[in-house]
Amino acid sequence: MCAVNDTERDIDDLAADVDQVVSKAARTVDLGRRGFVIAAAVFVLIVGLVLPWVGNHAGWQVLTGEGGAIPMLFAATCTAFGVLGSMLTLTTRRWWIAWVCAVGGWFASVDGVLAIWSQQSTGASGAAGGGPGVGLIIAEIATVVLAVSWMRVAWSRT
Repeated sequence: MCAVNDTERDIDDLAADVDQVVSKAARTVDLGRRGFVIAAAVFVLIVGLVLPWVGNHAGWQVLTGEGGAIPMLFAATCTAFGVLGSMLTLTTRRWWIAWVCAVGGWFASVDGVLAIWSQQSTGASGAAGGGPGVGLIIAEIATVVLAVSWMRVAWSRT
């Protein structure tokens, strides 16, 4: 009888371990090679934040309040969702954070289009603006790549 109890206890321990692994797997995502694409896009986004966005102001300066409200909104959303959210999701692999990055990335992408548009036209004088800086365009492309990648990761979980 003692052997039967030990066997039942071993089976119960094994079942508890399996339940724990399944529970953890249900909360996480498998990034595969998409993880590398996301990490590379985050790096490109960081490079874009260092390059000029509005006139002589770099993206990080726009983030601190220089260069206008619409580019500042894009700087905030692409930094929050594209850089910080992506880093958090890459390290934790939490499924719900991947969804936050996906939805936030698309919101930031729309902000980026508006930021580029705001630099191509000005309403006060009717004259064309100075145009978007190279960093703003790079940041927008990286943000779209991140949004697409995070959406694929979020939808890949079954």
